[in-house]
Formats: sequence, structure tokens, C-alpha cells
Amino acid sequence: MTDELLSPKQVHADYGFSPQTLANWRWMGSGPDYIKTTPGKAGRIKYRRSAIEAWLKAQTVTAGGAAA
Repeated sequence: MTDELLSPKQVHADYGFSPQTLANWRWMGSGPDYIKTTPGKAGRIKYRRSAIEAWLKAQTVTAGGAAA
């Protein structure tokens, strides 16, 4: 089974994070891991679905745990 690669627009459609939000996170060095498929400032970006799912899991706060 292969891990699906998603464009920022596909991430937006599936998870609701806008392409601009994803770009801001990349610039700040946060957010889900990504793949840059072409070099340079305007390089094409892809996200592995598993990387997004792992990042979301890491952001999950358990109710009744320590204060967020």
C-alpha cells in the first residue's frame, strides 16, 4: 500500500487547512512534514497523508489531562 501524496489544495479539501495556512506553517517551521518536489522558492509541495494524520494526532489534547 502506498502513502497518498496530497497537494495543499487537496489537504484543504480533506482537512480544512487553507493553502495559505500551510504555507505560513512551512515558513515558521511548524505544521505537518512536507515534501518539496521541485527546487526553489516556488517549488511544488506535497504532503503525505500519514504525515498529516501523525501531526494531527500529536496536536490532540486529552480531556482531563494537563491544561493546554
